[in-house]
Amino acid sequence: MSALALAAGYRRFIRLRLLMLGALALALVLFFVADVATGPSPFPPSDILRGLLDPASLGKAEAVILWDVRLPYAVMALLVGASLGLSGAEMQTVLNNPLASPFTLGIAAASTFGASLAIVLGFGAFGLGGHVAIPVLAFAFAAGTTLLIQVLARTHGAAVDTVVLFGIALLFAFEALGWLLQFVADSDALQQIVFWTMGSLARATWPKIAVVAVVLAACLVASSRHVWALTALRGGEEQARSIGVAVERLRLVVLLRVSLLAATALAFVGTIGFVGLVGPHIARLLLGEDHRLFLPGAALAGALMLSLASIASKTIVPGVVLPIGIVTALVGVPLFVMLILGRRQRT
Repeated sequence: MSALALAAGYRRFIRLRLLMLGALALALVLFFVADVATGPSPFPPSDILRGLLDPASLGKAEAVILWDVRLPYAVMALLVGASLGLSGAEMQTVLNNPLASPFTLGIAAASTFGASLAIVLGFGAFGLGGHVAIPVLAFAFAAGTTLLIQVLARTHGAAVDTVVLFGIALLFAFEALGWLLQFVADSDALQQIVFWTMGSLARATWPKIAVVAVVLAACLVASSRHVWALTALRGGEEQARSIGVAVERLRLVVLLRVSLLAATALAFVGTIGFVGLVGPHIARLLLGEDHRLFLPGAALAGALMLSLASIASKTIVPGVVLPIGIVTALVGVPLFVMLILGRRQRT
């Protein structure tokens, strides 16, 4: 086959993948509108568009529903889903583990423990209300866990198995500490802890959305600088080293970045599982291993998953908004099983 034919085939391949990426983005827009429109009270898409373009045209009640309830809920679903999808994709690459996600390194467990500690102890005496103390401590423990793993990995070698084993050890440690807090908590605190562990987008506000958006944008920019190195790493560590990739340094930098991303997202919404695990597999199935397309595809797939889960959480039981963590687990398990079975059939 001539070089010209190979180049033409490669261009067709890239165009097809770009079309798939565009299809994911279009589906995300449609489901975002559906998420905003879904709820206890109907909100037609025409009214949504009118409210976005001319907020003064809405009545006071409609404006409050759109701008203070529906939009923050739907936008937070997109941002958190994209954050978890992107972090899961990069973790699966640098750890060479298809089961890697923000939960693998104990980040979610540390975040849950920090939130539980704030709930049980209370921080009014320190001038922090519960609405501030809970996300602050959730983020602090998740970020602290990340730094601890980085220190241990750098001290004892940054090999994949070293990082994963440290993460698993911290996962079980924080789960045990969380159970201890639940054991000593009173009934009110225990109820709040349980609600946190189920995950919820109801805590979304525009300031929180701004924080998650800034961190996500910064991490997307940083990720784009490593797309070639990450693509090379998928071919094997030795091959990546042979073309000049500093594998250990890349692994530490990527894990620190995506852990910050996941910690920020989970600090505001609680525990949401399976998005960071399943989203990257969907993107990989559609777009392949080229990280120029795979990473944005994983972010879009994660956002799409959480947007769908958000719609389902408001429609499964009429008049009741279910915790979104329950919905992602119920939807994520069969979807993940289907992906596994589909991969086995192809091989």
